Amino acid sequence: MTLFARIVTTITLSTIMMTPIVHAEGASPTITVGTQEVGLTAGYMFSHRLTELHTTKQHGPALMPSWMITLTDPIGDGWYRGQVSLGAEMVYLEFREPIVTHGIGFTPRIKYTFVALGRVRPYMEFTGGPFWTDLGGRIREQANEFNFVLSGGIGVSWFITPQLAFNAGYRFHHISNAGTAFPNLGLNASLPFGGFSFYF
Repeated sequence: MTLFARIVTTITLSTIMMTPIVHAEGASPTITVGTQEVGLTAGYMFSHRLTELHTTKQHGPALMPSWMITLTDPIGDGWYRGQVSLGAEMVYLEFREPIVTHGIGFTPRIKYTFVALGRVRPYMEFTGGPFWTDLGGRIREQANEFNFVLSGGIGVSWFITPQLAFNAGYRFHHISNAGTAFPNLGLNASLPFGGFSFYF
């Protein structure tokens, strides 16, 4: 088992053991303006070669700690009733192909959470910001090490207690240098993920 897998397993098991057993009606959260969220998400990246010029089969694990703050009370009526959160996220990627390399970035993050279903809360999210990787310059798709990372996705939070939620979802992940160097074909990937968030 790799160090990455051991860290994720330890955090997950510790969280489960510390989580009290509660009735479903007691787990529905009350999230108001100013509520903060600290989360840890892990996933695995699978590459998409969108054109015949994309040849690299990059894949590997991802780790994404984050912080957010709720900006609004619930907006709207019906199924789309939800809240807006804004925050920041660090992203660490390990590329397993064509050689073992690494990447790290820091991105703003915005999220819209649907609240109509009580303790089960679907959401949409977007992140984007600077990203450094030593894979750059070693593959035909990217010329340099400094890049930008963009992601957009959907997920669902299941509140085990009013303060603790497990999350699962999917992101489409894009890395490119925004035309600051050539070639700049970009790296595209699917990133299914799971994790948890603590609200206070």
